[in-house]
Amino acid sequence: MNIHESAENYLEAILALGEQGPVRSIDVVHQLELTKPSVSVAMKRFRENGYIEMDGEGFITLLPPGEEIAQRIYHRHKLLTRFLVSLGVSEETAAADACKMEHDLSDETFEKILAHVLARIVFIICVKKAILLMRKDRISVSPNVNYRT
Repeated sequence: MNIHESAENYLEAILALGEQGPVRSIDVVHQLELTKPSVSVAMKRFRENGYIEMDGEGFITLLPPGEEIAQRIYHRHKLLTRFLVSLGVSEETAAADACKMEHDLSDETFEKILAHVLARIVFIICVKKAILLMRKDRISVSPNVNYRT
């Protein structure tokens, strides 16, 4: 099965919804604002191609191939959203833009964004650590000073 953007959205939605509890097709309908028949057809294709399984009560479980795709897209979505918010984009706009970008970015571009974000995090941690050390040095008590004058 060739995975297209819409299929990635379905699998990502199943993964995200699964963080809140068991997932049924109707949950995907509401999450993605689609019709029941279109979600039903997609779920059938996913089952036939080994991306999901459904139990007798209609609960959906991602199988390893579906989980891999969902995790990849979900990870991209979360990182891109955080990156855009760090640039000053509102949370709502950042999430919407990340949803568009997550499917189209090349692996190379995504890896460079990830490296940039990680470098910024390391830099921020180092700066905070330096500030804490400077504060500690200012308030430390010197053993050679007589404070009883």
